[in-house]
Amino acid sequence: MSQSHSQIASFIWSICNLLRGPYKRNEYRKVILPFTVLRRFDCILAPTKDKVLAELPHLYGKSDNIVSESLIRITGVPFYNKSKLDMMKLLDDTDNIAINLQSYINDFSPNVQKIIEYFAFSEQIARLQEENLLYLVLQRFVADDLDLSPQALDNMQMGMVYEELIRIGSEQSNEVAGDHFTPREVIKLMVNLLLSPEADLAKSHVVKTIFDPACGTGGMLTAAETYIKELNRDAKPHLYGQDWNKESYAVCCSDMLIKGEYARIEYGCSFEQDFFTQNRFDYMLANPPFGVEWKKQQKTITDEHEKLGYSGRFGAGLPRIDNGSLLFLQHMISKMRSSDEGGSRIGIVFNGSPLFNGDAGSGESNIRKWIIENDWLETIVALSDQLFYRTDIYTYIWILTNKKETHRKGKIQIIDARLFYNKMKKSLGKKRNIIGDGEDDRFDHISLITKIHSDFISNHELEFESNGGLQKAIVSKIFDNDDFGYQMITVERPLRLNFQASAERIARLDTITAFAKLAESKKKDPAERLREIEAGKALQEKIKIALSSMDGSSTHQNREQFQKVLKQTLLQHHLTLAAPELKAILEALSERDETAEICTDSKGRPEPDTELRDTENVPLKEDIEAYFQREVLPHVPDAWIDHSKTKIGYEIPLNRHFYVYQPPRPLEIIEAEMINLEKEIAALLSKESKP
Repeated sequence: MSQSHSQIASFIWSICNLLRGPYKRNEYRKVILPFTVLRRFDCILAPTKDKVLAELPHLYGKSDNIVSESLIRITGVPFYNKSKLDMMKLLDDTDNIAINLQSYINDFSPNVQKIIEYFAFSEQIARLQEENLLYLVLQRFVADDLDLSPQALDNMQMGMVYEELIRIGSEQSNEVAGDHFTPREVIKLMVNLLLSPEADLAKSHVVKTIFDPACGTGGMLTAAETYIKELNRDAKPHLYGQDWNKESYAVCCSDMLIKGEYARIEYGCSFEQDFFTQNRFDYMLANPPFGVEWKKQQKTITDEHEKLGYSGRFGAGLPRIDNGSLLFLQHMISKMRSSDEGGSRIGIVFNGSPLFNGDAGSGESNIRKWIIENDWLETIVALSDQLFYRTDIYTYIWILTNKKETHRKGKIQIIDARLFYNKMKKSLGKKRNIIGDGEDDRFDHISLITKIHSDFISNHELEFESNGGLQKAIVSKIFDNDDFGYQMITVERPLRLNFQASAERIARLDTITAFAKLAESKKKDPAERLREIEAGKALQEKIKIALSSMDGSSTHQNREQFQKVLKQTLLQHHLTLAAPELKAILEALSERDETAEICTDSKGRPEPDTELRDTENVPLKEDIEAYFQREVLPHVPDAWIDHSKTKIGYEIPLNRHFYVYQPPRPLEIIEAEMINLEKEIAALLSKESKP
């Protein structure tokens, strides 16, 4: 009787019972995944094993390329093994099982060896042997109860088994799952949003390229491929990915080999080692790490930004060093096909910071500006919190494209799906919510969100099921691109100072840098340095004496008039000071005073007070002067705009657009709660006071 892929995966995972004790739960996958890969490859190669061994003598002395081509031609798959051993025969020599297993692995083709190496499987072989578990585990994998041959499981079914193992392993190792595993329902939703508008996917033998620059275990690539093949069995998806976590890379590569897919997966940091510089893709998906720091890659990225500009990947700007999410998006945008080539669609998962972090002129704002002004941002979907394994924050799916449908041009759709979830019966790490996909009798939130996206209705109010109950809310709004832009204006107010030569203010001189430097010296000769310092101290004292001769009780409200009195006093004491010293004196003897006269520059223009300087964000669609007259001048009539500092910024304040007013509770209820709390506290205190 045939078993389902989940039953087979459960059987394989049950082998972990042997590992209890020496291994922790989060380490089980380090044994189970590579053993499953080896056993599948072993079964695939079994029918051609004798032919490969017979051919080997004829290939002696030939180049590696010729050997590989010849053996792959025999096996019919993109890998081979030259060993006389197979996994069943390894059991015949119990004393040398670890050595023979390693030898068997070393006789695989280089692509398989690389996968096993990145699994760090040699360490597990040694560990299993030390704990006397290697024979037992191997025995279970070659048992008759577990048939991983292509005759029992085709590539698609085996892929499903392997994906189920990846999922179970990720769920059981909560402390690492969030880094390399995206919840299946989130992937399914992303793929639906990305591919549902694509009419040409049903064309016979259509070839589509799919790329994930942070592919992890390859879940997004696999989901996109499955979606396309469900629409069209003759379609030819070509999968491309890159990741710099070795275990995730190994899992992804082995999954692709197991399923026999056309895939090119590379190992390395996408920012520092872009293996796809010349490639352009139809579809791109990613769930980059939230808030990832890019300090290690800073030099590479900054150099490309400064030297190549928009000819490189990061021309639009660089985000803050502690959050490189928008670097991944720029990287993906650089790989979009041109409109003439059919264009591209991008789906990426972010936390909230890329929506609004950074003021106008910052790297984040400039990146958003570049994306929106190029009309690439199609949709943002706000998801529930508690969907991921390692974080309980709200997350957002961005959909971008350079081939918008006509009715979407110049528009951005925001979908509020934060209430679209079901509570899980058992939490997995911080994952307590799940988006319903129609399975297990759960309400199908994924189809509903996809339909909302397709319907493209503004202020769309909908009644829907959420966590077993009915909710009613506005779930979709349509905005013009300009709705998210603003002009950050700098509002200046005049500097108003009074001046007084009081003892208290004269004493402040010692804290002013320019005045303190009078008693410093850079001379190398000790005698000269001491002489210069003493002369400086003497000058400082003369300045203080001169200032003390002024009327210390008189307060001047006009800077220009006070400067005249000051210069006259200094001349009377035979002091001629440079501009820095005069500025230091004015700084020490002045205080801000709203009743004082405005300080002006040499051209008679008001001098701005930097402490009163402020900024205002004016919507891009609004006239700056009209806004200033209405919102600023009624409150500060002496203010003006420094137009030379005006910057254009973009942000997407989703909460503001979907804010629903919640009236405060009646005072009677609050008062009653406070009375009850007082009674409870009094009762507790009474108990504590009793002996």
